[in-house]
Amino acid sequence: MGKLTILNHPLIDHKMAIIRNKNTDTKTFRHLVNEVGGLITYEITRGLKTKEIEVITPITKTTCKTLSKDVIIVPILRAGLGMVDGIQMLIPTAKVGHVGMYRDEKTLEPVEYYAKFPNEIVEGTCLVVDPMLATGGSASAAISAVKKRGAKDITYVGIVGCPEGVSRLNKDHPDVDIYLAAMDEKLNEVGYIVPGLGDCGDRLFGTK
Repeated sequence: MGKLTILNHPLIDHKMAIIRNKNTDTKTFRHLVNEVGGLITYEITRGLKTKEIEVITPITKTTCKTLSKDVIIVPILRAGLGMVDGIQMLIPTAKVGHVGMYRDEKTLEPVEYYAKFPNEIVEGTCLVVDPMLATGGSASAAISAVKKRGAKDITYVGIVGCPEGVSRLNKDHPDVDIYLAAMDEKLNEVGYIVPGLGDCGDRLFGTK
């Protein structure tokens, strides 16, 4: 089963209080979602493998460490886009793929409508990104999509999750670790996380 990590950090908690507030404006909401994405990424990247390279400083020759694998960010459209800039601020060399899902009205299952990934996804470290891990259906389908393209080193990065979504990901993809800023109580009868922060996509893009 994949490891679940909830980032208990004062800066994240402070920003989450503002993100959750229904009166927070779109600009502030978008900015803080990016910042939280960056803070989570700092923790995730502790485990990235490095390799030694030779560097000539202004003083002398020395040995330094650099990332040994490419990092690929895969936001789930559209809300996942809100976390990409924050992650790239910490990993500016990261490449970005995209996967889009919609829910079939009859089966209620996610259907892939768009997918484009860099070739490096096969050998690189893949971060599947979506702010809300609710039912886990879209996240599971997105991870299946990157696995279908050859990805093997995969981590899910979210902001708010709930037990139902975590359980679904653990069941469908036990090899994928999960990182969240907060674990909330449950899903309500219409599939929103409680207490949650509402529809993240609408709040990010001003379509609420």
